[in-house]
Amino acid sequence: MNEKQTQETFKPYIPAEKITPEFTATSIIMGILLAIIFGAANAYLGLRVGMTVSASIPAAVISMGVIRVIMRKDSVLESNIVQTVGSAGESLAAGAIFTMPCLFLWAKEGVTDTPSLVTISLIALCGGLLGVLFMVPLRNALIVKEHGILPYPEGTACAEVLLAGEEGGASAKTVFVGMGLAALFKFVVDGLKVVPGVITAPIKSLKTELSAEVYPALIGVGYICGAKISSYMFAGGILGWFVLIPAIVTFGGDTVLYPGSDTIANMYAADGAAAIWSSYIRYIGAGMVAAGGIISLIKSMPLIVTTFVDAVKGMRGGNGNGTKRTEQDLDMRFVVGGVAVLAVLIWLLPQIPVSFIGAILIVLFGFFFGAVSSRMVGLVGSSNNPVSGMAIATLLFSTLCLKATGDVGAHGMVGAISIGSIICIVAAMAGDTSQDLKTGYILGATPKKQQIGELIGAVISAFTIGGVLILLDSAWGFGTKDLAAPQATLMKMIVEGVMDGNLPWALVFIGIFAAVVVEILGIPVLPVAIGLYLPLELSSTIMIGGIIRHFADKKNKESEAGAGVLFCSGMIAGEGLVGILLAILAVAKVADKMDLSGSVNTGTIGGIILMVLMILAVVKYVKADDKKAAKK
Repeated sequence: MNEKQTQETFKPYIPAEKITPEFTATSIIMGILLAIIFGAANAYLGLRVGMTVSASIPAAVISMGVIRVIMRKDSVLESNIVQTVGSAGESLAAGAIFTMPCLFLWAKEGVTDTPSLVTISLIALCGGLLGVLFMVPLRNALIVKEHGILPYPEGTACAEVLLAGEEGGASAKTVFVGMGLAALFKFVVDGLKVVPGVITAPIKSLKTELSAEVYPALIGVGYICGAKISSYMFAGGILGWFVLIPAIVTFGGDTVLYPGSDTIANMYAADGAAAIWSSYIRYIGAGMVAAGGIISLIKSMPLIVTTFVDAVKGMRGGNGNGTKRTEQDLDMRFVVGGVAVLAVLIWLLPQIPVSFIGAILIVLFGFFFGAVSSRMVGLVGSSNNPVSGMAIATLLFSTLCLKATGDVGAHGMVGAISIGSIICIVAAMAGDTSQDLKTGYILGATPKKQQIGELIGAVISAFTIGGVLILLDSAWGFGTKDLAAPQATLMKMIVEGVMDGNLPWALVFIGIFAAVVVEILGIPVLPVAIGLYLPLELSSTIMIGGIIRHFADKKNKESEAGAGVLFCSGMIAGEGLVGILLAILAVAKVADKMDLSGSVNTGTIGGIILMVLMILAVVKYVKADDKKAAKK
């Protein structure tokens, strides 16, 4: 089917002539609440494991459960606005956590002052609003003119969920049950501390250890990502903990190898395999992640160029401000004026340490990567969108530019991270906005109202993410075992490496060439690299979720919105929310009073039992999908 035929024959679910409730107080308030919830939960998840999950489908399911079942209203477009506003929190959080924790890490090292709530919120706000505004003129080119060519998998799946409204009550219940169980498990492990968070089995003959974290969100991540991606991550973990660490300990002996300050034998004797991972493996992993991001960007370059050219050409053909309700976008004068105002604010606001050159770079890179991100998610989905690769490329270029203009030291590094943060958020928000607009296009929503909803979600999420980052840093600190902030520590290494060359480049290049080997073998580099960069205890638990998904898919070709996926989405949200609650309690000096580890400690047996209970809970909802499939 060619492009013209596709556009002419497509009919949305709600015709353009029909007016139904859409942009209502109910939909906006619910969307704002879900933006805060999923934004905070995804920020916590991303800072722990370096990955976030889409909030569109869970938000759509919850909105259906409330609007259709509780409020007895039959309005699919209202539910669509809820998920549009709600998913903005997740995407903005994903962009922010990749970069902004660097500012906190530098503050602890005495390089800069601790970033204020205003600074974080303004950086996030500028990125979020730019991401939405850049997508407005691209909607007609990418969503309308390429309907039937660009599938936008998450956007299409979300539309299917909303159209299956008669199942809204049961589906919403599945999400809430997942949230409740995960919240309970998380509170038992990290609140009461009667069950250890990690199960570890030392393997002394190989000079390493096998470990797994006892957290429901990790199983949920593995289930949602699927067996293939989970296995790639686990393969990276095996490479690090069962190949590189044993090799370093075996051959290192009494050698003092930079950046370590003691002999490898002493480091291993004192802290085990974790000490070797911290001092050496994560630098190899950083090189591999950086190379993986750049490789994915290079592979996408032909698509990136054609995307940008096609998008600009599509803009000349009209921006979609037609007379039909389903063709109305935000006024282009508002869009251009908004971008200009934001660029000036980025340059002039003292809270955002970006020069005039930096502001120009943000607008140029932002529009370019916004167009690229929108097209990429249309082809491969949000989970495969190389946002981290775009952020790495932006950081390298902007750091070099700032260094060349004499903007070096702490000011230059903070400026580079600020530019990278805004671009990263722009790319994430543009991808999310395009998925939401695709959902709206299928349903027959009013684009202008969705775009206003995205802007509202971006504003609310920007101020939420600032408070969440400050809270989590106060409770546990970034770069610690509790909150590794893997992407942010990688971005910090890159900026410092360009500015003053203090990286152990031999280890970084080992990672780079390991990425080249993996790419030659035809395996996606980034998930393997993330598995190497993160502790094994994370990827092994994620692998458990992937294995469950593998057997589920063999028995039943599950849709994106199956009960297993919804239950796991709920688990991720539930654990994230309790993580935020525990952070509040830790800052308020209440957490220690709940700690029962001194009187009740179940040890490894307790961890194994809890892990089994979590697995059984997921399997129960997978079987629910099997029963539905059998009835059909």
